[in-house]
Amino acid sequence: MDEHFEYFLEKMGPAFSKRHVPPTSIERFRGKLPKQLLEYWEEHGWCGYADGLFWTVDPQEYEPVLEAWIGDTPFMEKDVYHIIARSAFGELYFWGENTFESLKIFAPGSYCFSRKSMFQADQVEHGLRSFFGKRNRKENDFAALFAPALKRLGRLRHDEMYGFIPALALGGPSELSHLKRVKAVEHLVLLAQLAPLEVMTSPTLADG
Repeated sequence: MDEHFEYFLEKMGPAFSKRHVPPTSIERFRGKLPKQLLEYWEEHGWCGYADGLFWTVDPQEYEPVLEAWIGDTPFMEKDVYHIIARSAFGELYFWGENTFESLKIFAPGSYCFSRKSMFQADQVEHGLRSFFGKRNRKENDFAALFAPALKRLGRLRHDEMYGFIPALALGGPSELSHLKRVKAVEHLVLLAQLAPLEVMTSPTLADG
C-alpha cells in the first residue's frame, strides 16, 4: 500500500460496506482511469469510509448523475469525465481522462469548482495517489452535520446519501431536522434539475 493511501486511511478510517469490483468493470475503465485507481478497486472494492462520510463509487452506476450535471455543459467538450467518489451529502468528485482531478460539484448547493490540475500527463498515477492523500473529513462534512445525522438517521448504505427535504435549491433550510436518507443516484439527478450550476474557478489543484 502506498503512503498516500495509508495517510488517507489514517484520516478516514477503515473501509466498510465493501462491494467487489468485477473484472469487467476493471477492463471497462482500463486506459480511461489511472491504473492506480483500478488497483485500489481490486484491493479495496467500492466502499465507504469515515462511517459513510466518503464513498468510492462505480462510475458506470453514476453516469446518469454525470449526464444530469454536466451533460449539456462546456465541460463535456473539454474532456471525458467519470465520477469516482462522493460524500454523504452529495459532494461529487469527477476525474477527467485528460484533465485529471479538475472538477468537483457540491450538488445540494448547485455549484462546482473547476480547476487546472497541477500534474502533467506523465504524472497521472501520482496525481491519483495525491487525490486520496488530500481527502479529509472536514471538506465532506457539510455544516458539521454528519455526526448528528449519523446518530439520528443511522449509517448509510452504499446507494444512499443524506438529502435535504425540501432541497436547498427550493429554499429548504440546511438543518438536521430536514435531512433524510435518500437514494443517492436518484436524488442527485433530481437536484441537477432544480437550479443552474454555478462555476467557480481557481488556478490549480495544489490547494486540494
